[in-house]
Amino acid sequence: MKTILVVEDTELNIDLITQLLEKHYRLIVAHDGEQAVKMALQNNPDLILMDISLPVMDGFEATRRIRETNKTIPIIGLSAHAMDFHLKKAMEVGCNDYLTKPIDDELLLNKIKEFLA
Repeated sequence: MKTILVVEDTELNIDLITQLLEKHYRLIVAHDGEQAVKMALQNNPDLILMDISLPVMDGFEATRRIRETNKTIPIIGLSAHAMDFHLKKAMEVGCNDYLTKPIDDELLLNKIKEFLA
């Protein structure tokens, strides 16, 4: 079973993602960007769902740091910010894709399948 690192600080969003994905993937959760960097190194997940607005270290910086040691893991940025600036910055720091919240369940599932194929 493939492992997905879910980086999210809001319990409601964690619950929603868990309900959507737990039957198909092994999920591990980080609640801030600093935890995400550590967990990515320790657990070597198959994919990362990275919230951008996080405490301690934001998702942009966490992605940048993960990319210093792992250039290949797919990282999908997730954010309530729909401005082109946020998409551009997410791609610049190393996200492979960027989805805006509220997340379309079918779109997210399709993106995950695409990256893990």
